[in-house]
Amino acid sequence: MQSKTADLDQQLTRQTEKYLQRMAHREARLQKKLAKVDSTAANNLFGNSTKQYLALAQKIRKDTSGRAVDLSGEYQPYIDSLGGILKFMKQGVPGRQALSGLPDAARQWEVLQAKMQDADQAKAFIQQRKQQIGDYIKQHINLSGLLGHQYAALNQEAYYYAQQVRQYKEMLNSPDKLERQALSTLQKFPAFQAFMKQNSQLAGLFNLPGNYGSPEGLAGLQTRDQVAALIQQQVAAGGPGGQAALQSNLQSAQSQLDGYKDKLNKLGAGSGDIDMPDFKPNNQKTKTFWRRLEYGANFQTTRNNYLFPTVSDLGLSIGYKLSEGSTVGVGASYKLGWGNGIQHIALSSQGVGLRSFIDIKIKGSFSATGGFEYNYTTPFRSFQQISHLTYWTRSCLVGISKTVSVKSRVFKKTKLQLFWDLLSYQQIPKTQPIIFRIGYNF
Repeated sequence: MQSKTADLDQQLTRQTEKYLQRMAHREARLQKKLAKVDSTAANNLFGNSTKQYLALAQKIRKDTSGRAVDLSGEYQPYIDSLGGILKFMKQGVPGRQALSGLPDAARQWEVLQAKMQDADQAKAFIQQRKQQIGDYIKQHINLSGLLGHQYAALNQEAYYYAQQVRQYKEMLNSPDKLERQALSTLQKFPAFQAFMKQNSQLAGLFNLPGNYGSPEGLAGLQTRDQVAALIQQQVAAGGPGGQAALQSNLQSAQSQLDGYKDKLNKLGAGSGDIDMPDFKPNNQKTKTFWRRLEYGANFQTTRNNYLFPTVSDLGLSIGYKLSEGSTVGVGASYKLGWGNGIQHIALSSQGVGLRSFIDIKIKGSFSATGGFEYNYTTPFRSFQQISHLTYWTRSCLVGISKTVSVKSRVFKKTKLQLFWDLLSYQQIPKTQPIIFRIGYNF
């Protein structure tokens, strides 16, 4: 837990400083443009913003003092429980020896909570500045052409920072197996249950009764059977078609509710991040480098002829997602020979390949795909043989791919690819111009 919170602390601090620097740079450009037509207005609107951005960056970088954080925005139960675990274990379990390392873990947790609060303050300041600049442009419509482009870029930075902070909170609110086991074990202790009733964020928001969670605390409330009986009476009053009408209405309501939940989640529902962007967001921009990588495997088979046996290309690739619909990457392949027919099966190394590719989504499950490849198409027995570049041939591939929906979790991202090799006609002997591959992304 200490390692997880320390890593998030580092990421949050680095990303916040980076976004604050970008926002200050955007505002400096806007100030420079506005100063050309109205220096007084430029000084009034932007005069002190650079210092404020710098102060916020220094605060989150140097803030190492853990402090109590008030509950605000979306309530995240796991974060509340995680903080409760550390506080409870820090004070010691009755009859148990205190574990070494708990003070450091609790300290790191408190520092991260303080950094989260600093990030929320930075986010609120960015939203405030965006609103102030936007209001000024609306009041001076004649300046929209001069300031509009830079303001749109500033608006995007503000949106992506809000999404970045929200993503870090979601990462912190995603327990791993070991943390879930720790919470499950501690919840069995009456001492821990009593501690959470007094010290959790939820307890601070609501005045929970002393018998909360016990059968006595449910006295006077309707039971599940009573509610079910009441609903059945109302359905029966509707006649023979009452049950069918109820199910139809429930399904329709559930479908609409799911749609609303998806939209709200994309906009940061419940966390104070709801901000309808006036551009198409790139959700990959707020992800780390490693989380934007996509791994894949593919294969293709070439029929035999008088010179070559039947060969299967087995390839591996790694791609970097530029956006939800665009990926660039590199790969490598191994050419496995099967022999000349079912009566003459003989495994052999028929070559290797180096690949590059770009994949751009067109519509639905279809994408335009292309790439440049180098292939070593001479049988070899040792890797020293493939060092001779004169034996390598080039391929320039253009084509289309389709992602097929498969119910299996393993093959749900099956991709069918059809290519045309533009350089196949230059090869001696001539290589196959049309290439069909089946790939899997994971």
